Amino acid sequence: MNNIRIDEFEGYCREQLGLSQHSLRAYRQDLLAFVNFKHKVQLKDHPSANDVIDFQKYLREEQQASPATIRRRLVTLRSYCSWLEDKGTGCASPFEGLRLDMKVPKRLPRPVDRPTLGVVFRSAQHIVQSNPGEERSVPHEITATQITGLIARLLIVTGLRISELTSLRVRDVAGAATQIRVRGKGNRERTVYVANDHLQADFRRFWEFRCDIGGSQAWLFTNSKGHRLTAQAFRKRLRTLSKSLRIEPHLTPHRFRHSAATLLIEEGVDIRLVQRLLGHASIATTEIYTRVSDNSLSSAITAADTLSKVENS
Repeated sequence: MNNIRIDEFEGYCREQLGLSQHSLRAYRQDLLAFVNFKHKVQLKDHPSANDVIDFQKYLREEQQASPATIRRRLVTLRSYCSWLEDKGTGCASPFEGLRLDMKVPKRLPRPVDRPTLGVVFRSAQHIVQSNPGEERSVPHEITATQITGLIARLLIVTGLRISELTSLRVRDVAGAATQIRVRGKGNRERTVYVANDHLQADFRRFWEFRCDIGGSQAWLFTNSKGHRLTAQAFRKRLRTLSKSLRIEPHLTPHRFRHSAATLLIEEGVDIRLVQRLLGHASIATTEIYTRVSDNSLSSAITAADTLSKVENS
């Protein structure tokens, strides 16, 4: 293991495991962190169990990595060592029989609260303008600001991961722009639905616009240069929007995803349907949003303080 075979392992993860580009980038970063550790301690041989323990200590004390990052780096290294062993290289995995404390404190999701969502959506510029008593006005051009507002609303309604949304092509939209076919984690496919009349009208017009411009094989969302819109670029747009609307903490795509799940559960949607929408492999992952809803209930009851109102009536 003198040379970490990152490219070969990445190819295996892509072709055999069907991992997303986001996961592949994370795996590469994790293994590069181990490469840096190897150089620092001048490790030349295949790592031992003690080397793995030292790597964990290095991440925690010198790199001051978070518990979640430490766990991910160790899990990636364990997967890599198992893959190397299965290839018949004669390199036994140092994780065999090794007990590591890789617990990560569970944190509740941080959805965007309803009043803030209201501010965001009222600030959004609709693509199809609709005034009472008038026919809908359809523009010939669609601005970046309108697209940002459209994406934000889509994330709230569909619960898509930003990596899933930026990987969409025009051909993935179906049902007169009311359905989107998504390929999520583990290469699993699912369909999400675009609800709300105003959002459907905007999304349909945008989809038709992209069909005319690029055809079915084109990326659905692009930047000003016509290249695929990246997750990083959209996060930057949200930071700019947060600053202009004075929203703290700033908006992120994943907070919108958290909001989508929390709002549906608060509205009484069956948790198994929410699981399908979000593309969670395990319902246990979805159940954490019920705890967020319980917190919302507790806050609402505390704010209402009905007993005080009765006492003062």
